[in-house]
Amino acid sequence: MTAIADLRRDGSGSAVTAGFVAVVVGAASSIGLLVGAARDFGLTHGQTVSWVLSCYLAISVSGGVLTWRYRAPVKMAWTTPGLALVASVAAARGLGYPEVLGAYVLSALIMTGLGVTGAFESVTRRIPPALANALLAGVLLPFVLGAFRALPAAPLPVGGMIAVFLLGRVWFPRWAVLAALLAGAGLSLASGAVGPLTGGGLGTLVWTTPEFSGRAVLTLALPMTVLTLASQQLPGVAVLRACGFSRVPTSPLITWSGVASLLSAPFGAHTTNLAAITAAIAAGEEAHPDPERRWVAGLSAAFFYLMLGVFAGWVVGAVGAVPAPVVAALAGLALVSTTLSSAASALGTEDGREAAFLTLAVTASGVAFLGVGSAVWGLGLGGGLWALSRRR
Repeated sequence: MTAIADLRRDGSGSAVTAGFVAVVVGAASSIGLLVGAARDFGLTHGQTVSWVLSCYLAISVSGGVLTWRYRAPVKMAWTTPGLALVASVAAARGLGYPEVLGAYVLSALIMTGLGVTGAFESVTRRIPPALANALLAGVLLPFVLGAFRALPAAPLPVGGMIAVFLLGRVWFPRWAVLAALLAGAGLSLASGAVGPLTGGGLGTLVWTTPEFSGRAVLTLALPMTVLTLASQQLPGVAVLRACGFSRVPTSPLITWSGVASLLSAPFGAHTTNLAAITAAIAAGEEAHPDPERRWVAGLSAAFFYLMLGVFAGWVVGAVGAVPAPVVAALAGLALVSTTLSSAASALGTEDGREAAFLTLAVTASGVAFLGVGSAVWGLGLGGGLWALSRRR
């Protein structure tokens, strides 16, 4: 009864709206990437729906429980950089889908261990920030380029999306990606390019038994863990602290994100982690001037993520009806800001710039050699140059 009384006392329209906006921005920015990866893996509609539902269930339940426990807007999300890495693996046909799920499980176990042992901060301190940002930029850059490569295949909808996105970045930056999505869908419909709405219905979970292999560890599990730590978990903690929630302990957040990832992986979900960019919407002044009442925004976000999961069949069906070039353009445009900021952070200082650029270039090349993906080669070669330069 006390908890319900707290919710009634602290609830506000601004907090509920902030949670809703955070969910819309987060979902619109990466759902196209997920559906595109599912197509490349050759997944059935049911498996794709299970992927979406399991992700949103893990995000909703973990975020809602942690928000309620600490009375702070702990917003969870899936790892967009990690999803981009998964999509690159799918496009290269480098791993089978069960092997990918096995990599999810291993990454989740590592993340859980880092949280339980309290080793999160010590591990992240050992990753040079420039190399982590270069790795992220290298993973994302091919998708940004793909947005413009899709233009000849669908000039009207993709051209309209690019135009709306550019105008949006000037006049309404928060809604630029959502506006591009609406423009692409509308122009595709107007040109008769939209396919039939397949599937639909409520979300259902489909179990796929994970398979474990050494190449999955090197190609996906380890790079995904590094990306998630550097681009999601660490910034997510920083956002909470910057918004006045330093009282929230870090280790339980990392632990439960790992547990949520572990439980949802066999149903298709990639890594669940702390939100970074959209967390600022729920934890900032837009949610409520009083920090002690912003936790309601975290519950609001958890509720709307749950609704997305419940209606995952319709979500996947709607995105799947959109032409593939439009989906590729949406994924690329949604990643422009993150790619730009990561590249700027990686190359912004002279110290270690060559090593960072080598990491970025090798990762973006997509090269796969000896069964090892480009992300590992990029981080390995860049890290080797970084270490040699330090030793000299």
